[in-house]
Amino acid sequence: MSIGIPELLVIGIGLMFLVGTGFWIFALVDCATKEPDAGNTKLVWILIIVLTHLIGSILYLALRRPDRIRAYGR
Repeated sequence: MSIGIPELLVIGIGLMFLVGTGFWIFALVDCATKEPDAGNTKLVWILIIVLTHLIGSILYLALRRPDRIRAYGR
């Protein structure tokens, strides 16, 4: 019994979905627990992450997280 191309494609897409969802959950939890409550920054970033899924997660981790760590040290 061998695994063909369709099975490998399904496994690959499934793995990408799991990794993307894990990345999304990490960004959402990081934002919700470590983002300061000053202003609407936390709410806006949570909405961006939730509504745009992987793209919002990448934007948050690339743009906002380094600034937050530099400014607040967490």
